[in-house]
Amino acid sequence: MIKVGIIGAGGKMGKEVARTILNDPETKLCAALDISAHGIDVGKLLEMPELGVIATSSMDEFLANELDVVVDFTRAEAVKTNIPKVLQKRVRAVIGTTGLDQELVSSLEKLAVENDTAVFIAPNFAIGGVLMMKFAKEAVKYLPDVEVIELHHDKKVDAPSGTAVKTLEDMAENREPKRQGMADEYEKIPGARGGEYQGMHVHSVRLPGMVAHQEVIFGGLGQILTIRHDSFSRESFMPGVLIAVKRIGEYKGLVYGLDKLL
Repeated sequence: MIKVGIIGAGGKMGKEVARTILNDPETKLCAALDISAHGIDVGKLLEMPELGVIATSSMDEFLANELDVVVDFTRAEAVKTNIPKVLQKRVRAVIGTTGLDQELVSSLEKLAVENDTAVFIAPNFAIGGVLMMKFAKEAVKYLPDVEVIELHHDKKVDAPSGTAVKTLEDMAENREPKRQGMADEYEKIPGARGGEYQGMHVHSVRLPGMVAHQEVIFGGLGQILTIRHDSFSRESFMPGVLIAVKRIGEYKGLVYGLDKLL
């Protein structure tokens, strides 16, 4: 039985993770951290009978529980504050929070190694999302003119998404940097062409009603190839979360990307 704690248990992703952990026979929910849900039984948060797991806003109280793995879906600032304490307790961490800079990722890797534990970070936990990135990395070898459009709900704070960044990084491994479009093109409205990574443009859409979506559009002579993935509910991420929770114990240090576990 894998003992799991959830940071951000009162958030939309945190609640979905809690339901998943509770419904899996190999995992047990043992602790919950959430500032806005302090003192509330997790069962009440999930509109279920009480579970005896009370959410706390104290990191010390949270880590006083016996835990094997902590799952975090919060914000980058919270990860920077909380996850080092998790790793220093030699508890493994599974992070779904995006917007982490390289300095923070490197510091977490160092802490994991120093404390003989592991930290897993993934920009996307949906199996289809991982396949979308894999297919895009292969396609760019043959169609190097490409743009990425990622679409998320309007409560997402970072742009572009972690999935878009990872897609661009992966494609860059198989593509020489090149400028796309006309050499003398200009923007009548600043930002109209989106962001740019090694000549590839990326566009972020934020609208209510969306969850997580991305399309990678390749252009060639007389043809267009579009690779698209859509997550219509947060349930789509849960199989990947469970894979990470169950397999992170096999590793030490940093593991980046769900593809490493598939």
